[in-house]
Amino acid sequence: MYPLTILLLSLLPIAYGRIDPTSDLHIVNKVISPDGFSRSTVLAGKTAASGSFPGPLIAGFKGANFKLNVINSLTDSSMVRGTSIHWHGLFQSGTPWADGPVGVTQCPIIPGQSFLYDFKVPDQAGTFWYHSHYSTQYCDGLRGALVVYDPMDPHRQEYDIDDDDTVITLADWYHTPAPSAGIIPIANSTLINGKGRYPGGYPSPLAVISVRKDLRYRFRLIAISCEANYVFSIDKHTMTVIEADGVNVQPLTVDSIQIFAGQRYSFVLKANQSVDNYWIRAKPSNSTAFSGFDGGANSAILRYQDAPIRSPNTTQAPNSNLLLETSLHPLVSPAAPGVPIVGAADVSLNLDIVADFDILKFIVNGAVYIPPTVPVLLQILSGAKKAQDLFPVGTIYTLPRNKVIEVSIPGGTVGAPHPFHLHGHAFSVVRSAGNSTYNFVNPIQRDVVSTGGATTDNVTIRFTTDNPGPWIFHCHIDWHLELGLAIVFAEDVPDVAKFNPPSAWDRLCPSFDVANPDGNLA
Repeated sequence: MYPLTILLLSLLPIAYGRIDPTSDLHIVNKVISPDGFSRSTVLAGKTAASGSFPGPLIAGFKGANFKLNVINSLTDSSMVRGTSIHWHGLFQSGTPWADGPVGVTQCPIIPGQSFLYDFKVPDQAGTFWYHSHYSTQYCDGLRGALVVYDPMDPHRQEYDIDDDDTVITLADWYHTPAPSAGIIPIANSTLINGKGRYPGGYPSPLAVISVRKDLRYRFRLIAISCEANYVFSIDKHTMTVIEADGVNVQPLTVDSIQIFAGQRYSFVLKANQSVDNYWIRAKPSNSTAFSGFDGGANSAILRYQDAPIRSPNTTQAPNSNLLLETSLHPLVSPAAPGVPIVGAADVSLNLDIVADFDILKFIVNGAVYIPPTVPVLLQILSGAKKAQDLFPVGTIYTLPRNKVIEVSIPGGTVGAPHPFHLHGHAFSVVRSAGNSTYNFVNPIQRDVVSTGGATTDNVTIRFTTDNPGPWIFHCHIDWHLELGLAIVFAEDVPDVAKFNPPSAWDRLCPSFDVANPDGNLA
């Protein structure tokens, strides 16, 4: 309806400091107080002086070549000082060395050095994010949004505005540095776009999202949390979901969205209410110290242009139309791969997850995942070919090329619901949490799925092995990943062995082994 408006507005954020696909990304320590409590953090910035939480928006267009030079300037030894960056949701086809997870595709970047993540995004568009993938470092602040715009977006006639200001991040925030916070700490506050309040604290400024009456906004909602999931809503407004985890979906209107760590949704909001202020609410799961909204906790403000500058006085109506994952269907190519019968995939795998309280680790199918000092990719390039040759033994699953893989994950395990994320792929969720039926016709495709909290749940996914590389499949509750809740799919090992990473990648492990900047912290 407004193609010129969309084009002009999409150009505006360039002037406001977004990071383009070719840029430096400085990783620094900085003391900030996003909820009124001051602490040292690990942040990303376009310059060494501009570290922020969340990190700067990285934005490009479908088909772009991203060249992001990550410069490690960390000095605070109370937190890990090595670093790596994962570009969450991007498939890294042909460039698995740029995927980021330490122990799988690289060694950490040491302080004083840099590494160029050089990768292409040929056929993906949508809402993504980036974060440290080294120990629990992203819980100390290294997380930010990443958007890939599609000039031919099939939903482009459904909204007027899609820019930096329509990105919404939800984060749990901790007052204690991750290495000393405990095994599974309790978050102190919720930050929406980097601002929030904690119980008993100073009433810090809240994030304000501005809209103009009668315009339609594409908001990009990203759960950059370490543990919490949220029920997100905006008083007196509905939301029409058009994207999930970088996959366009058939429009679906809801009044609330439950979003788990690592997940993303785009929704269209029509600014069709009276000119006023409205509460934006992100009710966290029981992970935070306070899950209500008194005093502006877990909240932000939707402010119409010309509304008075004050807190909203709106009340939350009962949410009667919560987004159901089973109601989401891909806009194109909706069918799940393979024969539409449970267990009829080329490779079927069930994850038996156990929490061992004696060793304080998660065990998956009898094995504990501990990031190896020699990354899985380097092991393969060095000649390892079979699962029994790859470390950690029992946690690496070799998969043949161009086959259909089915993975089932029983629910109700300790710490559930677990949001499981697969690197290198999106997958079809043929059975969702809270549902006992299977959908092979048009299931949602995404890269993070909740396993559900009930013992009757048996979340099942399918994907095709068309992207050679070692891809970690892990719980995106970062504290759980640190305790070993992960496996690695070594996909198409013969072709992976032919890759030739850049020489800078070859130097990461020797440099880290010599410097050993983190001792026993990681």
